[in-house]
Amino acid sequence: MSKGNLTRRGVLKTGAVAGAGLALPTYLSAAGHEGFTNAPTGSTVTLGFNVPQSGPYADEGADELRAYELAVEHLNGEGDGGMLNTFSSKALDGTGILGKKVEYVTGDTQTKSDAARASAKSMIEKDGAVMITGGSSSGVAVAVQALCQEAGVIFMAGLTHSNDTTGKDKRANGFRHFFNSYMSGAALAPVLAANYGTDRKAYHLTADYNWGYTTEEAVKSSTEAMGWETVGSVLTPLTQTDFSSYITPVLQSDADVLVLNHYGGNMVNSLTNAVQFGLRDRIVNGKQFEIVVPLYSRLMAKGAGANVKGIFGSTNWHWSLQDEGSKAFVQSFGTKYGFPPSQAAHTCYVQALLYADAVQRAGSFAPCAVVEALEGFEFDGMGNGKTLYRAEDHQCFKDVLVVKGKENPSSEFDLLEIVEVTPVEQVTYAPDHPQVAGGSLGTCNNGA
Repeated sequence: MSKGNLTRRGVLKTGAVAGAGLALPTYLSAAGHEGFTNAPTGSTVTLGFNVPQSGPYADEGADELRAYELAVEHLNGEGDGGMLNTFSSKALDGTGILGKKVEYVTGDTQTKSDAARASAKSMIEKDGAVMITGGSSSGVAVAVQALCQEAGVIFMAGLTHSNDTTGKDKRANGFRHFFNSYMSGAALAPVLAANYGTDRKAYHLTADYNWGYTTEEAVKSSTEAMGWETVGSVLTPLTQTDFSSYITPVLQSDADVLVLNHYGGNMVNSLTNAVQFGLRDRIVNGKQFEIVVPLYSRLMAKGAGANVKGIFGSTNWHWSLQDEGSKAFVQSFGTKYGFPPSQAAHTCYVQALLYADAVQRAGSFAPCAVVEALEGFEFDGMGNGKTLYRAEDHQCFKDVLVVKGKENPSSEFDLLEIVEVTPVEQVTYAPDHPQVAGGSLGTCNNGA
């Protein structure tokens, strides 16, 4: 039985430690940790999987955990190996990490920053996790990344799309594989212009936390640059489930496009309310009213059902891609679970392998050695084409997918179609771009 199965219920009881003090953990002596926090001394190494098991992003969290469990199997030489067979780096061989069997513990972020920090703290302090990964919220990612920097462990971010994660809140011990808000805006704008024209009036409903803020900024700047006018912008609580009261002002405005800067259950509910209010049937300013969802996922499309048909958005990855890495991952995941993986599952699986590979190439679990191995690392075979982990901000740069809801889906999973693979050059920005400016990586921290 895996360590994850033995300890999962004990890692974090939902809400039990969310209000606990968040002072830095008290570690054993540095000598006992061979110079860095939680250095593994036996035949195993423990990873911490911190995902939303409750709250509005719980569907993503469940799929992330499935992907992590699959990654552990592959790292330990079980199953068909998945992307280990297609990854351009050949350092991993299915014998664990540096010969140590991979075990894991889990926590529930609840999609709350305090709860996520508390669960990460518990996994580091009580369970000896040498790396923390996961999450489906940028607020959570920023909070846990800061904790990991302080504690001296590596943080491999899960699904986090805000510019801030690798912008003003970047940290030397943190790395993000997922794309960001700027990239969504840069990829979407040309497609929206081609399909809806450059003379549009947009109204934004935006989740009231840092992901929502940076996504609204990115989409507004990219669409205004091509001629659109922003006529309204309203923040909505992350806990909101009924968006009816937010839709009425849209009807009363002269907007002919609604941009839903919502994710997960929020997007499912807000889109459903918008359709119920007849927005998609309206003609405004002589134009068919349109809805845009900047960040899409298959899980969201499934939740929203027929309402997503024809609606444009962007995504980090999609299971229908036909490159060898994607096919290998879809095959492994589908065999184990009976359905295709989401983009959340993909990015978390990849992050687990990228961490293990960096340790293997560095010949050490020490965080600073891992940082050195990942900075400027170029790789392929992981489902997104050629990818770079940029040294300046620890952000991955790769192609971005623009998708739309499929008009005639062939199954409950065939809900999105790829309309454009935006080349990485179109979504790449300078490290000091205004949308990501501020903050400093600082220096890596080995902790104890």
